[in-house]
Amino acid sequence: MDLLPFFEWAETSLLGTIGKTYGGVYAIGQSLHLMSLALLGGTVLITDLRLMNLLLRDVPSEVVADNAHKWFKFALTVVICTGIFMAAAVATRMYYNPFYWAKMTALLAGIAFVFAIKRPLLKRPHDSIHPVVLKSMALASMVIWFSVGATGRWIGFS
Repeated sequence: MDLLPFFEWAETSLLGTIGKTYGGVYAIGQSLHLMSLALLGGTVLITDLRLMNLLLRDVPSEVVADNAHKWFKFALTVVICTGIFMAAAVATRMYYNPFYWAKMTALLAGIAFVFAIKRPLLKRPHDSIHPVVLKSMALASMVIWFSVGATGRWIGFS
């Protein structure tokens, strides 16, 4: 399926037009995107480093994971909304950018990993999960989300 017509439509949509026409609005969207990315990355790191038993050892990992996940969901929502806004302004350029597609693939992998693997596993008492499983899952999570950030950063360089 060719998505080019959708991307062409997105660029001429109201969101795309606002993003192209009003640089200040685009800059605000970009700022919100970057701040929410920082929050998302922080929630991933604090959870995964706790699961690896590298920090916050005096706080139960269930507490850290549950509280961080609430902020993760908020940050992810803002990241997606602002990302759609920013991409709409330059949609046809994104369509031809391989790093955009790499980021979208990594983002989908990250979302699937969190909601299909990580969260269901972490709903169990953490002391009932083998430490190697927790640490492996935490490492995989950090690699996936680093990939999202790295590929997103490369969009700007290409």
